[in-house]
Amino acid sequence: MDSLMIKGGVPLEGEVQISGAKNAVLPLMAAALLTDEPCVIRRVPDLSDVRFMGQILASLGAEFRMEGDTVHIRAARLKGMADYDLIRKMRASICILGPLLGRLHQAKVSLPGGCVIGSRPVDLHLKGLAALGANITVKNGYVHAKAPKLVGSEVFLGGRVGPTVLGTANVMMAATLAEGVTVIESAACEPEVIDVANFLNGMGAKISGAGSPTVQILGVDKLHGVEHEVIPDRIEAATFAIAAAATGGEITILGARPDHMSAVLDKLGEANVKVERRGRNLTVKRGGRLKPVDITTLPYAGFPTDVQAQMMVLMTLTPGLSIITERVFESRFMHVSELARLGAEIAIEGPSAIVKGGRPLSGAPIMASDLRASAALVIAGLAASGTTVVNRVYHIDRGYERIDDKLRRLGARIERVKET
Repeated sequence: MDSLMIKGGVPLEGEVQISGAKNAVLPLMAAALLTDEPCVIRRVPDLSDVRFMGQILASLGAEFRMEGDTVHIRAARLKGMADYDLIRKMRASICILGPLLGRLHQAKVSLPGGCVIGSRPVDLHLKGLAALGANITVKNGYVHAKAPKLVGSEVFLGGRVGPTVLGTANVMMAATLAEGVTVIESAACEPEVIDVANFLNGMGAKISGAGSPTVQILGVDKLHGVEHEVIPDRIEAATFAIAAAATGGEITILGARPDHMSAVLDKLGEANVKVERRGRNLTVKRGGRLKPVDITTLPYAGFPTDVQAQMMVLMTLTPGLSIITERVFESRFMHVSELARLGAEIAIEGPSAIVKGGRPLSGAPIMASDLRASAALVIAGLAASGTTVVNRVYHIDRGYERIDDKLRRLGARIERVKET
């Protein structure tokens, strides 16, 4: 198991290229199961989650090949059962359920695993697929779904904390091969949902309204192969922007989509971080003394929960009080205790973290608990004095392509080592 050893206190300087969006790539790969023709996906990041998904597709009978940042998938022959040993490794694997049901009219998929950040139920996925006519039962840890045929329907996907991104993608994918029209109300509006819809439309689907709360799908008889380039990863771009501000450096983020990052860029501006936009590139540096900001995570286009931990690190370095409220996942403050080991002052009150910022951070051994917490702890280590060792960085390899290499090219003193 690897750790990252960081000698902090060095301002990041230079340029960094943003990879394709992890949260789009995984459902795109699953969508390739909807056709027996070849699909080619470009700008695919080299992540452990991508490799896991490739193994899942291969276990289902699909041909999977990754060449550089290009993935080739052909599901000419397909079986409808996905094994627990692969599915348990990440929650996004549940998005194979919709394509299998659409293509084969039956599926048996293990309930998924993933980051430990609170309850992430798949009930809305199952509700949506049942509305299309699927008979669904959960038994012995597996979802069993069967439908002689899928029929378009009105589907409401609003949940306790808002719409479901993967649930929207799952229902949308199954509905492409259903009879008639499906209307998804309270659909997730994330850019990754739009990317999946564009991929499906490229395959011959008829989807309109993606990116809005109402998505309409007119079912077709058959889908064909497609070539597609993945959108840039807005969470990776936000992470590097915050890292630049936290270390007092100046970096240019290449190949981002600023229009997907409005909430994050707005809060960085409030914190007195200067962000200059040049097309799809962003140059980020402090505008002077950092200012405290209050943040509440919300579904898109609100402030993303996947950037909450990183922004909390920046607020620990900012003199004054900040309040960060988590409204998407109820257990996403596990990084707080690790930040405290570096000297941060943070108190948890219900869904909010009260950050008393301005104290310098100092290096210490710390433990990552999930993907985005890992990124936050790396940023903290970059900003801290002395040496920080971030353990369990397999989490970060699930969502950030070679983050240590990218940081080294920006001047960071960071080294991957084996845990002792």
